[in-house]
Amino acid sequence: MTAFRLYGLRLAGAFALALLLPLAQPAAAQDLTDMNDAERAAFRAEVRAYLMENPEVLMEAIGVLEQRQAAAQTADDRTLVAANAADLFESADSWVGGNPDGDVTIVEFTDYRCGYCRKAFPEVEKLVTEDGNIRLILKEFPILGEQSVFSSRAAIATRLAFGDDAYKSMHDALITLRGNADTNAIRAIAGDLGLDADTIIDGMNAPEVDAVIGQNHALGQRLQISGTPTFVVGDDMLRGYMPLAGMQDLVASLRQGG
Repeated sequence: MTAFRLYGLRLAGAFALALLLPLAQPAAAQDLTDMNDAERAAFRAEVRAYLMENPEVLMEAIGVLEQRQAAAQTADDRTLVAANAADLFESADSWVGGNPDGDVTIVEFTDYRCGYCRKAFPEVEKLVTEDGNIRLILKEFPILGEQSVFSSRAAIATRLAFGDDAYKSMHDALITLRGNADTNAIRAIAGDLGLDADTIIDGMNAPEVDAVIGQNHALGQRLQISGTPTFVVGDDMLRGYMPLAGMQDLVASLRQGG
């Protein structure tokens, strides 16, 4: 059982106590602190017996708790998105693809060494291609070690030197790369793409590359992002991987005003 479920059970137990307290004691003794030891023991025994006979009460209470926590998280995330909208949706330092005039914008914070980012990649590509009305923004967010940073530097340097189309091709190659991300890998990818590898490699440590990574990390901190992939879909935040069908449903809900 996870720590969260144990925490939920404790809270649910307290919730159940609060529900049963008015039924178990007269009005003058509805606070546990007002009971003597014998009354308190009798009350606890009665509550325990009730919960043993009706364990579904605990699960119902946990369900209510989880719904309230999810609603609070959604509200908090929307506040964070609104406060950082310019950096999320208007930054010239991020690649923008899909339909630039799309009615739904998706921002993805991605790390090339993240297994779930790799799993999401073909599904996001399919979503954007088949929908035709989604604006996709990619945020380089390397947080999983030196190879993550190396890959992001190569991708950003490619964009600075050769433009958006070359960046997307480099991004796609890196997110599907099998093996280590190193200079030899960048040379091989650049050769396949018809790009000058030396220009990319020489530009990887440029101040402009540092600035993009630094800005994205700072934005991630403000948004309280601690893992990848993280998506901003409209004004909602999706923290983690979601299968294609779920993403499609979320986009459809946004269009319906949900």
